[in-house]
Amino acid sequence: MVVFEDRVDAGTRLARELETLRGQDVVVLGLPRGGVPVASVVAEALDAPLDVIVVRKLGVPFQPELAMGAIGEGGVRVLDRNLVMRARVTDEEIEDVERRERAVLDARVDRLRRGRPRVDLHGRVAVVVDDGIATGATARVACQVARRLGAARVVLAVPVAPAHTAAHLPEADDVVCVSAPEHFRAVGAHYVDFSPTSDDEVVALLDRAGHRARVAAGPHGHPAAGVPRDIDEQVAVPAGRATIEGHLRVPAGATAVVVFAHGSGSSRHSPRNRFVADVLHDAGLGTLLLDLLTPQEERDRGNVFDIPLLASRLEAATAWLASRPDTGSCRIGWFGASTGAGAALWAAAEPRSAVVAVVSRGGRPDLAGARLASVRAPTLLIVGGDDDVVLRLNRQARAQLVGCVTELAVVPGATHLFEEPGTLAEAASLARDWFVRHLAVPPTAGIGKESA
Repeated sequence: MVVFEDRVDAGTRLARELETLRGQDVVVLGLPRGGVPVASVVAEALDAPLDVIVVRKLGVPFQPELAMGAIGEGGVRVLDRNLVMRARVTDEEIEDVERRERAVLDARVDRLRRGRPRVDLHGRVAVVVDDGIATGATARVACQVARRLGAARVVLAVPVAPAHTAAHLPEADDVVCVSAPEHFRAVGAHYVDFSPTSDDEVVALLDRAGHRARVAAGPHGHPAAGVPRDIDEQVAVPAGRATIEGHLRVPAGATAVVVFAHGSGSSRHSPRNRFVADVLHDAGLGTLLLDLLTPQEERDRGNVFDIPLLASRLEAATAWLASRPDTGSCRIGWFGASTGAGAALWAAAEPRSAVVAVVSRGGRPDLAGARLASVRAPTLLIVGGDDDVVLRLNRQARAQLVGCVTELAVVPGATHLFEEPGTLAEAASLARDWFVRHLAVPPTAGIGKESA
């Protein structure tokens, strides 16, 4: 059975199957919420615009779970006329159901787009992406809606679907599926990490895609000569015998860059890291989203806990930033999650460390061990209030951070992945404020504290 590490891994593998679409007039449409992280990776790989396609089921009035049709943006409505006739649903009843569902759809579109216009599909190839399908009902409707919105060709692309479902999806011109097992249990069974995607993460991914498109076009379609420009590029960072991948994004005029460290692979594609990076970017900070491990190294899960290895990669990326003419003068912050936080503090303990401030989100600073006492950079530990074990480890680690300004911020109601509504946004705001404070001016000594 094919199993994906997470939605980023699924998107990466799905993008390979869609490579033939590169260079065509493609728009990638993610089905909220879980389909959007997959679609984001596909859109970036194909260098295509990213948007959402929001649909709502129209249920039979006396049996709402039975779909008689669906609606989408732009006033699109799709009806199963045979079912409507058999169920004897009147036009007035259809209008009443649509009115209620249209209000829900419009509210969700407003929440996700936040004023951003819908990407025009007329005459283009619409690639409808979800994180997987079981019955295919929602995907079918999304394909119909995309066609009604003007798409010349509709491709349905998913990481996994039952073989019998994938073979019978006439609403799409083409169906692309990484895995189509004969014996299918559930979409989530094909993922190691199938944690929910929040609205905040969807918005961050759409914002990021919009920023990428604006940078590619430049002002008025082309960048003005002699004017400092944003940096937004995929980068390869030399790290000893290895080369690690990253995404460098620095606003014009920024004086600080935050490097993201995560023990698991594909950190540069992580929706949570991207969300935090967007918050930092809005505050004028540069970011380097980094994969500390190569794809080959990721296969050995022991590397996730090789703290000295991860720390050496973080130091190599920091030295690489210092060697670039456009980032060489920037002050450096490190943002660590999970075992990446332990690596950040391990590296920060080095006497000649260039880091100016450190933030750990749901991290394992305890993995830096006795080296914690040698850390001099101001350090913020952010932990979910309901992440009991990690909270205890962070409190113990804070007691050992005796040589630096330190604070433990507890986000009420948050678990380890900060997937509860609003909790990731709160953690990102805490990180932003810490970096803005400590990267803007030289840090001063102080007494650690804990806040909630």
